[in-house]
Amino acid sequence: MHVVVNAAMSADGKLSHRGREQVAISGPDDFDRVDRVRADSDAVAVGVGTVLADDPHLTLDDPERVERRRDRGESGHPARVVADSRARTPTDARVLDDAATTYVLVSDAAPANRVAALREAGAEPIAAGGERVDLPAAFDALADRGVDRLMVEGGGELIFSLFDAGLVDELTVFVGPTVIGGRDAPTLADGEGFVEEFPALSLDGVERVDDGVLLRWTVEKSD
Repeated sequence: MHVVVNAAMSADGKLSHRGREQVAISGPDDFDRVDRVRADSDAVAVGVGTVLADDPHLTLDDPERVERRRDRGESGHPARVVADSRARTPTDARVLDDAATTYVLVSDAAPANRVAALREAGAEPIAAGGERVDLPAAFDALADRGVDRLMVEGGGELIFSLFDAGLVDELTVFVGPTVIGGRDAPTLADGEGFVEEFPALSLDGVERVDDGVLLRWTVEKSD
């Protein structure tokens, strides 16, 4: 599976303010670019924190892109993936509607009644790992379901976990023209953080988009 992490952050590296609510960092050109990347993906993934904070839909905005996917014999919208170890996704979350297939990655420690409720709400739970989701195993299960290209849209906890597991192939970041600040505000990669053997990136491109900068890297894989 090819994993592309895509994010928008402020000039000081924040994904949102300390209240962790959605902040408009990108402009219209970058929103369209994100929609294009979604359309070229088999699935779009977020962590449960993003679902709880923003209630994203994770579907395509451009109806022409929906039709082009259908013309290729694909579903109109890419599948949606939520990394949710404890099955905390609300059953009325927008990612659980019938616009596209939704996989919820849970651990074996997730309450059985919550997993059952998510299944009843339309999700397809994938269990992998003891206390937390075993991301490599869960991604293997996604690949078995036809996910060859996965776009990850956040948040910082999931992004760090993916880097930590060596699962990221590309990183694309829009750096917007604003400063958010705050020691408790979420960053591009939260989690425990690295203290050695930092992931190495190879710069592929720098482009002005709207009033910000789009940076593209390939993640260098260790032998």
